[in-house]
Amino acid sequence: MRTGRIERNTAETNILVELDLDGTGKYDISTGIGFLDHMVEQFSKHSLIDVTMKVDGDLHVDQHHTTEDSALALGQALAAALGDKGGIARYGSAYSPMDETLARVALDISGRPYIVWRAGFSQEKLGEWDTELIEHWFHSVAQTCGLTLHIELLYGTNNHHICESIYKGFARAMRTAVEIDPRKGGAIPSTKGQLGG
Repeated sequence: MRTGRIERNTAETNILVELDLDGTGKYDISTGIGFLDHMVEQFSKHSLIDVTMKVDGDLHVDQHHTTEDSALALGQALAAALGDKGGIARYGSAYSPMDETLARVALDISGRPYIVWRAGFSQEKLGEWDTELIEHWFHSVAQTCGLTLHIELLYGTNNHHICESIYKGFARAMRTAVEIDPRKGGAIPSTKGQLGG
């Protein structure tokens, strides 16, 4: 079973994340930020990774801790489910169109966190979510999952479409990367014999 469960409790947030890499895209998401819920639901649905995420955060302060810590916990749960990463495809990429918008996401489950972000938004909020936190969410997932992650907005004008196309592209790239390749026989996909470091 390629599953991960993380409980992360601090003075700023209390978080539970559970996931199954070999799921069907079932989700149960409650972060207290409606648009973030919607995006994590999109991630689950299009990656086919089952995700439960429950967050009780200090939203009376602002949305930063809830956004960051939910992503850190998701990345930790992904890393736990991947284990030594034996047999995985490792790489994934996707073009994600949504009406006038096109995003491209490419990633490597390398164990070496790195992100290139070439996207942006022309409004400060989507629903009640601060758009400046979206890039930070991806930084945080990459950090704890150990992803080399490249995200590009190729074009687009509608901020909702831009965000959703990025999350769907991330989901599809992760779906490809976490798949088990039967030809690898469980081998770790690196000439080093390990990923990371």
